[in-house]
Amino acid sequence: MSEADETAVIDTFLDALWLEQGGSEHTLAAYRRDLTAWAAHLAELGEGLLSPGAGSLPAWLDARRAAGYRLRSNARLLSSLRRFYRWALEAGRIEHDPLAEVRLPRVQPSLPETLEEAEVERLIAAPDVMTDLGLRDRTMLEVLYGTGLRVSELVGLTTDAVNLRQGVVRVRGKGDKDRLVPLGEEAVHWVTRYLRTARGALMHDVMRPALFPGRDDRPLTRQAFWYRIKHHARVAGIERSLSPHTLRHAFATHLLNHGANLRVVQLLLGHSDLSTTQIYTHVAQARLERLHADHHPRG
Repeated sequence: MSEADETAVIDTFLDALWLEQGGSEHTLAAYRRDLTAWAAHLAELGEGLLSPGAGSLPAWLDARRAAGYRLRSNARLLSSLRRFYRWALEAGRIEHDPLAEVRLPRVQPSLPETLEEAEVERLIAAPDVMTDLGLRDRTMLEVLYGTGLRVSELVGLTTDAVNLRQGVVRVRGKGDKDRLVPLGEEAVHWVTRYLRTARGALMHDVMRPALFPGRDDRPLTRQAFWYRIKHHARVAGIERSLSPHTLRHAFATHLLNHGANLRVVQLLLGHSDLSTTQIYTHVAQARLERLHADHHPRG
């Protein structure tokens, strides 16, 4: 099979995956990267994508580990390949699954990095709201912390997704599943102020749908917003390492710290599996243990 033929097989698989579960562009791009890298490695061995040697994948995973790739990265890669070969088997493109006997690397879930409530307040207050860009950024941070949205969900919001009278936002999450999330009073206040003043000043055509526009009235990109978060963190004097999901983690952890029900947090975050949400209970517990050790006389 030629390289072009293998590319066509990957394209067909991604089309089938999109039709089956409606994966986001980010998810589909990750599958493509994994499969393309695997196909290129097999080509170096003189093997084909649909006919890999029995020991090729374990040897490649070992080589990746030696090169510094993390266990979690290899686990994600193997998950992508496993999904691809299951599809190929069901589609009749192969007669047996070449990964049937390959075991997934065991990954211990890591606790997400989060911020203390005082740090969140400093971060949110960092943008200069006397400027249009600063008001946009303040509003985005308020919405992000007030709702726990994924950054991709935040930048994808449109004006018709926000109902300020009811104080909710309609969010399209993973698998194109919609959910309604409360905004909270602070976020409603800042969205209202932003819509009245800054949004129109930032756009050439206010009829375009993006709630938070970047260049050319298109939605601000995840990368651009991440750059803004890092800038405001420096202004706020926050030195610890942040990620694009830091405020989402803080949202969930702080809710649990204040007694929120785990299943309610699951619904707000848009998790399909409760076990995904449960990691935040460990974050909250770890914080309580630190407080006890730091302040209890017998800690």
